Amino acid sequence: MSDNPYASSYGGQMNVSANYGGGAPAADDLIKDTTTANFARDVLEASRHQPVLVDFWAPWCGPCKQLQPIIEKVVRESAGRVKLVKLNIDDHPSIPGQLGIQSIPAVVAFVGGRPADGFMGAVPESQVRQFIDKIAGPADADEKAQIEALLAEAKTLFDAGDVAGAADLYGALLQADPENAVALAGIAECMIAVGQHDNARQALTNLPEAVAADPAVGAVLKKLDQIEEARKLGDPAALEQALAANPDDHAARMKLAKIRNVEGDRQAAADHLLLIMKRDRAFEDDGARRELLQFFEVWGPMDPATIAARRKMSSILFS
Repeated sequence: MSDNPYASSYGGQMNVSANYGGGAPAADDLIKDTTTANFARDVLEASRHQPVLVDFWAPWCGPCKQLQPIIEKVVRESAGRVKLVKLNIDDHPSIPGQLGIQSIPAVVAFVGGRPADGFMGAVPESQVRQFIDKIAGPADADEKAQIEALLAEAKTLFDAGDVAGAADLYGALLQADPENAVALAGIAECMIAVGQHDNARQALTNLPEAVAADPAVGAVLKKLDQIEEARKLGDPAALEQALAANPDDHAARMKLAKIRNVEGDRQAAADHLLLIMKRDRAFEDDGARRELLQFFEVWGPMDPATIAARRKMSSILFS
C-alpha cells in the first residue's frame, strides 16, 4: 500500500470529502490481503463483477518484494479496472496448492469466478500494464481526459483563490490514484496557501521513486525550501532602507528578491535579480541568474512572470 499518509485526508484544515468521477473506488478497495477463509469472497465472488489479480507471495521472497510495489502502483492507476488481492502462501498454503502454484511471485487473474491467465516472476512495470490491459481491456481514453480536465479545473480554482475547492478536487483525484504526482503537488500547494508548510512537506515525503522524481513534486519541494530560506533573511523594510542608501548593495537586493518571491510578488523578485545581473554579473559567481532560474522552476515555464523575466534576461545576456 502507499506510504503516503495523505491518501484520504490532508491535515487538520484540509480534509477532503469530494467523490471522484462519479464513484471510482477508493485506494483501499482496490488492494487488500486475503486468507484461506476469505478467498471465495475476496476473489471468486468479487471477480464476477470485475477482474481480480491474486498475488501469491511470501515474506522471504526477494522477487516478491520487487514486484509488489510495481503491481500495486499499476493497479491503483487502473482506477477500478482491476482489483489486487494478496495471499501469503506461508500462512495460507492450501489455495496455492490447489492451483498448482510452485514458484513465487505468481500472479493469477480471476474473471467470472475462475482463473483466466497469469504470470510468474518479478516482471517490469510495462509487462504488468500489458497484462492488465489484456485482462481488463485498455484504459479508457475518456478516463484519462477526465483526469486531465479535473487537474486543470483544480488549478483554475487554486489560481482564482478558491483553495478549499482546489483541495477537494485534488483530494478526489488522490482517492482514485494516490500516486498522481500532479495531484500530490497540488494538494501540497493548497497546504502551503493556508500556512500548513510542515504538512505540505510531509505529504511529499516517502513517495515512490518515480513519483518523487516528477517535476511537479520537485517544484513544490523547492518552493518549500525557498520559503524556509526567506524566513531567515531579515526584515524586508530594513532591506529596502539599505537599498535606498546604497542601490549597489547586491547582497541586500538578493535577499529582498527571495522574500518578494515567497510573498508572491514575482515581478518584483525577478526585477531585483535582473538588476543585479545588469550591474554585476560576477556577484556571487553569477548568483542572480542562477537564483532566477530556480524561481523559474517553481513558477513553471508558462507562467507569465517566467515568460516576461526570461525575455528580459535574454536581452541582458545577449546585448
